[in-house]
Amino acid sequence: MAIGRCTEDLLLSFSKYRHFSESSSEQTGSKGANVDVGDLGFEKWDNGGGLVHKSAEIDPTALIEIGAVVHSKSVLGPNVHIGSGAIVGPAVMIGQLTKIGYNVALSNCFIGDSCIIHNGACIGQDGFGFFVDDQGNMLKKHQMLYARIGNYVEIGANTCIDRGSWRDTVIGEYTKIDNLVQIGHNVVIGRCCMLCGQVGIAGSVMMGDYVTLGGRVAIRDHVCIASKVRLAANSCVTKDITDPGDYGGFPAVPIREWRRQVAAGRWNFKKGTS
Repeated sequence: MAIGRCTEDLLLSFSKYRHFSESSSEQTGSKGANVDVGDLGFEKWDNGGGLVHKSAEIDPTALIEIGAVVHSKSVLGPNVHIGSGAIVGPAVMIGQLTKIGYNVALSNCFIGDSCIIHNGACIGQDGFGFFVDDQGNMLKKHQMLYARIGNYVEIGANTCIDRGSWRDTVIGEYTKIDNLVQIGHNVVIGRCCMLCGQVGIAGSVMMGDYVTLGGRVAIRDHVCIASKVRLAANSCVTKDITDPGDYGGFPAVPIREWRRQVAAGRWNFKKGTS
C-alpha cells in the first residue's frame, strides 16, 4: 500500500509539473520565437550551416556542421571540421586540419594542428578546486588559466581536461588519450604519452615523455613521473616516480616487486586455507 501511495504521489506531482511547464511555454514561447540570432551577433556559416559569431576569425575552408556554434573571437584554421552540436567557446583557438566531434565543448583552451577530439569531450572547464574559509564554508578557488593541447593529439570520447588555476594544463604533442579519462587542472603531460580508458589524473601532476598509463590508473595530486614510465592497469601512484621502467600495484612499485607481493599474498592465502 505504501508503495502504491508513493507512486500515486509521484504521478500527481509530475502531472502538476507538466501542466506548469506547458503553461509557462505558452506564455514565453511567443517571446522566444521572435529572437533573431543575428541580433546576438551570430550568422550562418555557408560551409556546413553552423552558427558563427561575426567577430570569430574562421578560415574559409573550415567546415562547421549544422547545430555547431562558434562564439566570439574564436580562431579556426584551415580545413578545421566542427561536428554537429559542438560548442567552441569565446577566444578558443583551433589549429589547421583538426577535427572536432559531435557535442564537444571547448572553452578556455588552445587546440593544436591535426588533432582529433572525439564525441562528447570537454576541454577547458573549471578544475575541482575548493578551500574552507574561516567560517567553515567550502568556497571555490578561481580557475583563470587555460588548457593547451599540442599538435597531433587525439582525445577520446567523453574525456575531460580541466583548465589551469596557477599554470596552464598542457597536453604534449602526439599524445593519445582514450575514452573517459579525467585530467585535472595544472597537469602537464609530455609528448608521445598514451593514456588508456578511465585513467584519472589529479591536479598539478607532471609527466614526462613516452609515459604509458594502463586502464584505470590513478595518480594523486602534485606527483611527478619521469619519462618512459609504464604503469600497469589499476595501479595507483602515490609518490614521485623518478626512474624509467615498469610499475604496478597500490601503491605503485617496480613491477617485479609488485609481482612478488602478489605471489606472496597468494602463497600466504593458500597456507592459511590448507
